[in-house]
Amino acid sequence: MTKSDFVEKVASESGLSKKDAGTAVDAVIASIEKALKSGDDVSFTGFGKFHVADRGAREGRNPRTGETMTIAASRVPRFTAGSGLKKAVK
Repeated sequence: MTKSDFVEKVASESGLSKKDAGTAVDAVIASIEKALKSGDDVSFTGFGKFHVADRGAREGRNPRTGETMTIAASRVPRFTAGSGLKKAVK
């Protein structure tokens, strides 16, 4: 499902216009991004939790040459599914 498909689904299920649904979806995504950027977690009870994890530096290999290289440490977004979402997917 693409973002435009998602916006259409939100519009049809909520009774909003596509423009208003698109604005709402963009606002939710932007709010989650801002919260994660500032180090906060975003939790939706029963759905899941967005959080930031620290990934340590590690050793990797260049697939062309086989040469070893160091991959720098980074901060990455993560999502952990909640029990309600897990049950819905089953």
